[in-house]
Amino acid sequence: MRMALGVSYNGRAYQGWQSQASGQTVQDEIESALSRLAMHRVATLCAGRTDAGVHALMQVIHFDTETRRLPVSWVRGTNASLPRDIAVEWAVQVPSDFHCRASAVARRYRYVLLQSPVRPSVDAGRVGWVMRPLALQPMQQACSALIGKHDFSSFRAAACQALSAVKHMQRIEISQRGDCWCFEFEANAFLHHMIRNIMGCLIAIGQGKRPPQWIGEVLAAHNRKAAAPTFSPDGLYFLGPRYDPQWGLPDRTPAYDALP
Repeated sequence: MRMALGVSYNGRAYQGWQSQASGQTVQDEIESALSRLAMHRVATLCAGRTDAGVHALMQVIHFDTETRRLPVSWVRGTNASLPRDIAVEWAVQVPSDFHCRASAVARRYRYVLLQSPVRPSVDAGRVGWVMRPLALQPMQQACSALIGKHDFSSFRAAACQALSAVKHMQRIEISQRGDCWCFEFEANAFLHHMIRNIMGCLIAIGQGKRPPQWIGEVLAAHNRKAAAPTFSPDGLYFLGPRYDPQWGLPDRTPAYDALP
């Protein structure tokens, strides 16, 4: 039996999603809790690996098991063994040809940024931070150069393991509510550090350090050195993948409503 689960987590205490020898990853915690409930060793795959400090509102995972339980039992039973900053949001039995990564048609991220002369306190670790004011129009103008199918090598981390740097950016939306900015990205897939590297460039443009057309020059350079430094992981949230409706999986979780 193949099960798909939607998982949310605050990534501040973890060294990213992917299992490591330290055991301090979200995958390690999830697999430990699932194995206890299934009464056998459970190995999971995820829709999109997240870095240390990055959060997720609907990471989608799948695993195979011979243990039969109701979906609600997978949710409540797993959550009973998880730390407070990780939770299974839903569970759905899926066909054996479903693959949480390969079956995804798109992936979504949101970056939440606080514009303030004073560093975050209550939201420390949950929002990015800039001291200087940002201008919306130049950032929106810059984003238009990133929409479509491009080689995003200039925004790719050196350690990126993707076979190709060519990705299709389908949507970028920027909104502001008071001193809080939200940047939402949707693409068929993302490279390692791609959004954080784009954020570094957008902030430089929004603060007037670079003109809007500069991001197009960075994109065309196909060289990581052409872009701005990698921005903080604190405000980055994996909103989750999108799937064809045939799989019958949720498109969002209640945690979405907690973000600006």
